[in-house]
Amino acid sequence: MTYLVQPEQQRKLDEWIAGGMFSVLLDKGATGGRLAVGRFDVAKGDAPLFHVHTREDEVFMLIKGTAWVRAGEEEHELREGGIVYLPRNIPHSYRADLLMIATPGGIEGMFRHAGRDLPTPRPEGFEIPKSQPAEASELYGGVIVGPPR
Repeated sequence: MTYLVQPEQQRKLDEWIAGGMFSVLLDKGATGGRLAVGRFDVAKGDAPLFHVHTREDEVFMLIKGTAWVRAGEEEHELREGGIVYLPRNIPHSYRADLLMIATPGGIEGMFRHAGRDLPTPRPEGFEIPKSQPAEASELYGGVIVGPPR
């Protein structure tokens, strides 16, 4: 099955778990559940909580610049075009503009649950509850391990 998504068709979420933006490029519906593809654009100085996925393996590719990636007890700097494989059950966090591929698909539901559609008008005084990231993570097989370092 072929599935094509133009940039203007990609669902963009902001205010998600790391305070940046996440774009759903392909979801499990488009890939028959085989994988999900998304793009993180984490605000400078922000990072998602140190966390584990119990259902998915992830691959990150750095789109631009340099990135900080923590996996288990290891910390690495990733250069533009670099790639990292994160098997499920390995705690990780990152600071970067990354392309994410997760298999199987479904992880995008976590970001949808924890974020807000960018094209939707922002309600006055809107704020994502502090409990939302942990709730979203738990619903989709994730575990928050601690703060980013």
